[in-house]
Amino acid sequence: MKRTWKSLILACNWILLSVGTSILIILTQPAPTPAQAPPAPSTEQPQPKPEEAAAEPTLSSQEITRQLKLIQADRLYLAGQIPEAEKIYRQVKQPFAKNNTLEQRKTAVTDPTQLSPAGKVYWRESEAGIASKLQTRTLVPLQLLVDQYPEFIPGHIRFAEALKKYDRTQEALDVLERASSLYPDQPELIKARIIALGESKKWMEASLAARQFAILNSQNPQAPEFTKLATENLDRYKAYIQEEIRGNALANIITGAVGYAVTGSLLGPFSALDSTILLLQGEASIGESVAKQAKQQLDVIKDETVLAYVNEIGQKLAKVAGRNEFKYEFFVIPEAELNAFALPGGKIFINAGAIAKTNSEAELAGLIGHELSHVVLSHGFQLVTQGNLISNVTQYLPLGGTIGQLFALSYSRDMERQADTLGTRLIVASGYAADGLRNLMVTLEKQQKNAPPSWLSSHPGGNERVSSLEDLISRSSYNRYAYEGVERHVEIKDKVKQLLQDKKEQLEKKQRS
Repeated sequence: MKRTWKSLILACNWILLSVGTSILIILTQPAPTPAQAPPAPSTEQPQPKPEEAAAEPTLSSQEITRQLKLIQADRLYLAGQIPEAEKIYRQVKQPFAKNNTLEQRKTAVTDPTQLSPAGKVYWRESEAGIASKLQTRTLVPLQLLVDQYPEFIPGHIRFAEALKKYDRTQEALDVLERASSLYPDQPELIKARIIALGESKKWMEASLAARQFAILNSQNPQAPEFTKLATENLDRYKAYIQEEIRGNALANIITGAVGYAVTGSLLGPFSALDSTILLLQGEASIGESVAKQAKQQLDVIKDETVLAYVNEIGQKLAKVAGRNEFKYEFFVIPEAELNAFALPGGKIFINAGAIAKTNSEAELAGLIGHELSHVVLSHGFQLVTQGNLISNVTQYLPLGGTIGQLFALSYSRDMERQADTLGTRLIVASGYAADGLRNLMVTLEKQQKNAPPSWLSSHPGGNERVSSLEDLISRSSYNRYAYEGVERHVEIKDKVKQLLQDKKEQLEKKQRS
């Protein structure tokens, strides 16, 4: 009985200490600014285990010829002879299986007087429906209008507004997303989508939509306005995340106190408090902390040539991503499987196998762009803030830490789709061939035998993703016939293979001794 009272008294003391500490942290925490914020880790956790480098298939004469042509095209592209380079790229690259989307897309129309007679009837009927406040009379003609005349931009905007009015918000967002993928250069359409996303509290998506327009349409006179919209929505998102973290702080403190009362150990309470403090300090602090541990546990490659190559690609992509509050760092792990993962604050880890198994710089850029997109979209950080309490609760259970990690690192299909989309947009904005990520998916599917590589297996729906990326590239008129980057990639690839072979021999020697 005495022990029970003693535990309760100590638990109460712990709560008072923890609350006081947390209040002090919260009060001294500066208000979120554009230079202080949240990104995301990636589900692609490495499984550090010695793996033998799979024997690479020998290139056929046809593949060697293709490679030489791509090298020739790359040299022309870098020399500024873009039309000549594009001609060769077109000769080498096969058209997509469904390559009719681009031909079907018509020039955007913004004036109702340019509609056909039937289109004008749908437009007038929707106006009459809005005036009479009749749902069916409003939505039916607008649905027909956007289906039959997708080039008419005001039709999409009015349809989305009407859907929202009748509490069909997600359908409204879907309409604007489809229209934006078809006509990504239409400022009024993109602005309507940004506003709709913001009103749905999807501030990060709104920020990225605005920033992407500003980056990809830098010559448009409205580009500065979109940059401002991107910053405003990013600030809203940061404020929201900060509030979420502060709300979780008290729950974590209580969890720690309960854990102490039950187990009599201070390890749990201090772990809960430490993780809460880390979250309050922001994404950059989490990334720095975890990356420091990762670098100690993982035997990262120190070859300057390889690191410079990966860092050059990564920094190029990060520059157009718009999240400049982070210090982006790129590391290479001497593991043979094609894998990669990202931590909050822009710490990206790439397996050497990702370099050894990709065919070009554009493919590797696609992989890095995907991981970087998880960071930029704050996917992992969102899961960490939600999973932090779960981790603190499950640490008192057998295998609890592992359970908490699984909760924290489980990306949704929608998150993966967003990372594919943004990753492709990042490589386009950086001057790479638009199909870099798409080609990476194809490469992975060709290389897999009985089981998919780790990176692909954690991202379900390979065929579906290839098809989705092809549609995105075609609908958005992204350039497949830009820089591929083969010659230098082959040189780095050979160097990486030698590093992997050296590691393999070292392990074998160690096992024999």
